[in-house]
Amino acid sequence: MAQKSVLIVEDELTQSTLLEGIISRAGHVPFVAQTGQEALDFMADRQGEAIDIVLLDLVMPGMDGLEVLENLRPKFPNLPVIMLTAHSSITTVVDAMRAGASDFIVKPASAERIRTAINAGLETSALVGEIEPMQKELSVAGFESLVGSGPAMSQALSLARKAATASIPVFIDGESGVGKEVFARAIHAASERAGKPFVAVNCGAIPENLVESILFGHEKGAFTGATEKRIGKFEEANGGTLFLDEVGELPADVQVKLLRALQEKEVDPVGGKASIKVDIRVISATNRNLADCVADGSFREDLFYRLNVYPINLPPLRERREDIPALVDHFLHLIPKMEGLPKRSIAPSALRALVDYHWPGNIRQLQNAIFRAVILSEHETLEAQDFPHLQGLQHSAADQNPIAPTMPYSTGTFPMASGISSGTNPETPLISLVATGGHVRTLAEIESEVIRRTIGHYDGKMAEVARRLGIGRSTLYRKLEEYDLKR
Repeated sequence: MAQKSVLIVEDELTQSTLLEGIISRAGHVPFVAQTGQEALDFMADRQGEAIDIVLLDLVMPGMDGLEVLENLRPKFPNLPVIMLTAHSSITTVVDAMRAGASDFIVKPASAERIRTAINAGLETSALVGEIEPMQKELSVAGFESLVGSGPAMSQALSLARKAATASIPVFIDGESGVGKEVFARAIHAASERAGKPFVAVNCGAIPENLVESILFGHEKGAFTGATEKRIGKFEEANGGTLFLDEVGELPADVQVKLLRALQEKEVDPVGGKASIKVDIRVISATNRNLADCVADGSFREDLFYRLNVYPINLPPLRERREDIPALVDHFLHLIPKMEGLPKRSIAPSALRALVDYHWPGNIRQLQNAIFRAVILSEHETLEAQDFPHLQGLQHSAADQNPIAPTMPYSTGTFPMASGISSGTNPETPLISLVATGGHVRTLAEIESEVIRRTIGHYDGKMAEVARRLGIGRSTLYRKLEEYDLKR
């Protein structure tokens, strides 16, 4: 990893000296501030340009670490900040993470632990920092910020606009990266709750032992380390919209409390003696097939029906390729403007390559690809070679037909369906609808073949197979048993 600049904010001389040594031996350049105010002045004088990551002590005289972090975040939203403290209570961790800390280290810590945290923070910053400004710009507008006019997008927009006129629960279904939160924010911005809070919670990113506390809050003394009362996300969103992303990841016991909160419009903080009334509009989202999760028992059926009142399906980018040129033009307008660079255009061959690509990461991946190309290219017109990290940008059968195996199966084993060609590669057979005798095959036979081919396509990576098929892993393993595919 290239040499980076690290700001150490630590009032104890011994600790700061030890940290300086660890950082220097790791090949980075340390800077030291002994108080919170000194750290803020340092960042203001240098405008934060010299610092790549901050090690911030939580307990200091005068301004403590949380106050410093709260002052840093508005000016440096993507700066990784690692909190250091001798107090490892759950409340302390929650407070630090809510304030925007990227990691949390309990002192004393080994040199390896500190180096690992620094490297992880720097890597995360490199991946996430580039798209954060765009997310902010996209999130402030309503439906006018959503790009696309193809049939699939038009249908989703029509449903979303109707949803904005009511307060019923909305359920947004779609793969990772299709823009579920952007849609949720647009619905909120166009609704009568537009001036109220919009609170987003990624249910899959919260440690299981903290989910209940973060969603519903807790009282002082409710558990070990609960040194003061904390309100939950439901109360934070009171009067506005609560967006529950990856809701399918919630533990079973929290699903029960969530169901009650939605039915009774009140929450019970951990350790609380009385319920608290809340007025919120809930929008939930997932990239999993919740119907299958209900079938295999990992998600409550009654909660599913409570959330799935008004479903909106966001299509993956590969199913709305007609919108890719507009999205490319949109990002080519935003990115140079934010980075202070000359406006870029794109060559027809490069645009054709982007349209033909399969985009497994959807709009998020397209956004990242264009960002990197704009920053790295030395020319005003982007060419296909400006996207080297995207494999298979040329026309390929795999892009057109993601289920097709890498090596064609024998046409004797998998006969071609009558009247169907396989697009760009006629030698690669599609899954046949008709059996050898001329009769339509059963759904079980077709499903068995789809699963078998998908496993081969993703080299036996079962988590990826389940995600691409839109089913839970337990459902996948049950079908392997059912179709005798375990071997």
